[in-house]
Amino acid sequence: MNTLKLKNVNKHYGKKKHALCDFTFEFTNGIYGLLGPNGAGKSTLMNIITDNLLPDKDGGKIYWNGEETRILKDKFRSCSGFMPQQQNLYESMTAHTFLNYIAALKCLDKKRAEKEISAIIERVELTDSIDKKMGGFSGGMKQRVLIAAAMLGDPDLLILDEPTAGLDPKQRVIIRNMVSDLGQEKIIIISTHIVSDIETIAKEILFIKEGHLIDSGTIPELVEKVESGEKSLENLYMQYYGELQK
Repeated sequence: MNTLKLKNVNKHYGKKKHALCDFTFEFTNGIYGLLGPNGAGKSTLMNIITDNLLPDKDGGKIYWNGEETRILKDKFRSCSGFMPQQQNLYESMTAHTFLNYIAALKCLDKKRAEKEISAIIERVELTDSIDKKMGGFSGGMKQRVLIAAAMLGDPDLLILDEPTAGLDPKQRVIIRNMVSDLGQEKIIIISTHIVSDIETIAKEILFIKEGHLIDSGTIPELVEKVESGEKSLENLYMQYYGELQK
């Protein structure tokens, strides 16, 4: 059983913008949905967890299986996979070349890399496009390439930042089912502002508003807090944020 513990994590941008406020939570194996509107602090949190962004000085601590990630450094990075929100892909590269490049960055030997790439490409349903240049890929195909890259090395921690942003409903279902199939042997954190992306697959939901963790729990626990109307996660989202984002 893996654990990821965040304790009083803070992040300021300049003197006025407090993007993350004393964030404290402990994740264990399973899928977690990180819900909140754009600007709530979700991406800041994910970038801090993955060490792409530093928290404030003395701005809290992050522990992986009981050890501080700032001390573990590369050891922690080697067991984590991150899919950023932005589709910054080398469009002149084929999917195969790009994934080999990511595998090299993760220090996978060539034999293991080729074996994993073949399996992952089949899993994300891109086998027929593996040798095509990514500049011709649709948004959904690019998202699946980024998920495949995050999965290389079989990480115990998988963090997906807005994996379905800009996709149509059919493409969102494909990605949602793929994430669900990854099983319960990892910690998977999915950031989104679309309730339907995670309400059927998440072990727990975390609501973030203006950098604060305002609520968390299982879906049955959370929907009981709906004050009026149907007891649904969408209505709780509207209760906390005023309206749904599409």
